[in-house]
Amino acid sequence: MAETPDRITLRGLRAHGRHGVYAFERERGQMFGVDAVLEVDTVAAAAGDDLEKTVNYADLARDLYAVLAGEPVNLLETLAQRLADVCLANPLVGAVEITVHKPQAELGVPFDDVTVAIRRERP
Repeated sequence: MAETPDRITLRGLRAHGRHGVYAFERERGQMFGVDAVLEVDTVAAAAGDDLEKTVNYADLARDLYAVLAGEPVNLLETLAQRLADVCLANPLVGAVEITVHKPQAELGVPFDDVTVAIRRERP
């Protein structure tokens, strides 16, 4: 059985963004959310009580927020990939699962949330 990787999880990060395929989504924007689950070996950080040997989740939150609030894209799939790329830019991250939330999407029927979830690994 494979060893379970250590995980650092950031849930419920929110930002106002202008993502979507419709002009009204780009004009007025809406809230988007992201959950990020990073696979990180935390042994060295824990042994030395050293922030430099793990992922600084405050920095990560700011970087993910910048993507959510930043340059608009049409698809949640594209947004999720950009968020995953931010996480994988840190060489300590072996893999990441990203879930993008669009709870204010206009679907014409009652719903709680629309999400797209992806998992990416370091090559």
